[in-house]
Formats: sequence, structure tokens, C-alpha cells
Amino acid sequence: MNDKNYTTIFTVDKTPQEVFAAINNVRAWWSEEIDGDTDKLGAVYYYHFKDIHRCTIKVTELVSNKKIAWHVLHNDFNFIKDKTEWNDTDVVFEIEKKGDKTELHFTHVGLAPSHECYNVCADAWGTYINGSLRELIVTGKGHPNQNVEIAGKHDLL
Repeated sequence: MNDKNYTTIFTVDKTPQEVFAAINNVRAWWSEEIDGDTDKLGAVYYYHFKDIHRCTIKVTELVSNKKIAWHVLHNDFNFIKDKTEWNDTDVVFEIEKKGDKTELHFTHVGLAPSHECYNVCADAWGTYINGSLRELIVTGKGHPNQNVEIAGKHDLL
């Protein structure tokens, strides 16, 4: 992590193709409450969790088995003063073969520790990336829709 981004990395005993496919299956690891395509370059999709978090995301990079990037077009949080902290940020997944393993670098570019939402958002991304997405890659089953647990931990409900 640096002072301008949230980053996390993990390595799995799977191929880059398997990691790429799992990331693109957003409903299986992040949320089933997504409307629109998440796996097509240029596609725009909408995510929401109750009235706590809503955002519109565009798929801006899709390099097979190597990189996926999303751009946050619009964001609305109901639990902080600047509800638009994610606006114009980028969510980047970089996949790299490391011997017989695959390493995933996840970066939310623009999610800085100075942001009011940072602690909640870093916790949520950690739960979804290092927990749900990793489980989807390793076992074939992710844990989407963990928002209630995350929100409850931070007294957002």
C-alpha cells in the first residue's frame, strides 16, 4: 500500500486463466446485487447495497489472463460526508504467473488512507478479495453479499 491506493496481493495454485475467469464472475465473489455485464470491455454495470453504497462502474481494461480494470463513474456512500470519494477511481486486478502459481495484485487506485471511507472500504476489499475471491479461485465457491457483516462491524446498519 502507498499513500494514494489500497493494495493487496495473494498467490494461488491455479492458472492465470482460472484467476481471470473468477475475477470476471463478479456476482460469485462480490455481490449478486449487480446489474449489467461485468466481463465485457466498455460495459457499464451498477452495484448497490441497500442505501449504504451505490456505484456505477465501467470495465476499462480486459487483457485476457493478465489484467482487468474498472473505472468508477459514479459513487454514493451514505455513511460519510463526501459521499463521492470513489468517483473517478480505478479498481485494477493484475495477474502474473509465478512458477507453478499465479499471483493476483489488487489495487484500488485513489482509495487513500486520508479518505473518510478508507477503513471501512479497506476492510470490505480485504474481505472480498482475500476471502471471497480467493475462495472462488481455490474452491470454486465464493462468498458474495457479505455486506451486512461488514456494515455491522462498522456500525453502518
